[in-house]
Amino acid sequence: MGAPYEYTIKNIQQKYQLDFVALAVIENELVDYRIKWKYAVGNCSERLKKLVLKPGKGVAGIVFKTGKPMYIENVQEEIPVTDLFSYPIIISERLESFCALPLYRDNKVQGVALLGYRTANKMTPELYDKIKYNLEEDFPNFYRKEMAKF
Repeated sequence: MGAPYEYTIKNIQQKYQLDFVALAVIENELVDYRIKWKYAVGNCSERLKKLVLKPGKGVAGIVFKTGKPMYIENVQEEIPVTDLFSYPIIISERLESFCALPLYRDNKVQGVALLGYRTANKMTPELYDKIKYNLEEDFPNFYRKEMAKF
């Protein structure tokens, strides 16, 4: 997983004119699930690559644990200031509008894509729907939904 993902997220950034795109992946799956932001474009610093999250913590952890996307049109209006410390990526990258999507492989979440803007209300409902619709095209090694369980 290296250059192809960097190329992929750079293309996604340009396609949707995003300020920031990052890909978090699972590390040490055999011992415990740790999620790290491995690839990013448009980032303010390299600090995000030092963040290690557990399932249920932070943007990537919540999306990983629930398997459901997260969509925030306006951070200031939708996330109380007192809760922002729970989302270090939002603070460190100064995101004001974003979506985070689970990336499935082998019937489980294997990654999380975070796409955002540093301006509120730029991640519109229409753009969010377009991004979700194009997820498999944009991230060809993953798919967007868990397979049906019986």
